[in-house]
Amino acid sequence: MYDGFKIYPMKEHDKNHIERSREHLANERTFLSWIRTSIALMGFGFVIVKFSMFLGELSLILKTTGIPAKGYSPVIGIIMVAVGVIILIPAFIQYKKNEKRINHDYYVPASGLSLFITLVILFGGIFIIYYLLSIL
Repeated sequence: MYDGFKIYPMKEHDKNHIERSREHLANERTFLSWIRTSIALMGFGFVIVKFSMFLGELSLILKTTGIPAKGYSPVIGIIMVAVGVIILIPAFIQYKKNEKRINHDYYVPASGLSLFITLVILFGGIFIIYYLLSIL
């Protein structure tokens, strides 16, 4: 440590405190990344629904029949917003569990939330591929 005049060797207690602080900060960064993912999903879902509504209104104004009035876009957008909201709950639970485990020097990695997101993206991607192939 440096107090302005002399450099003292770091005590073992100080080293443990710094290491634990790093672990807590990493846990917080992970939680914040889940929050960013959640916000991105909700925002993108909102844009999909609004764009679908815009296309519907545009087809009414232009009185065209080339633009499909009904489709899966609003449903996909609403599902994305719902998934974004749902992600927040297990992300917060995982954050609090990890915080408790770090404080007790016992950490076991949990992959439940990652598995959930992977499966949602996998099935969503398969659904979108199927939809795109069906309209060709």
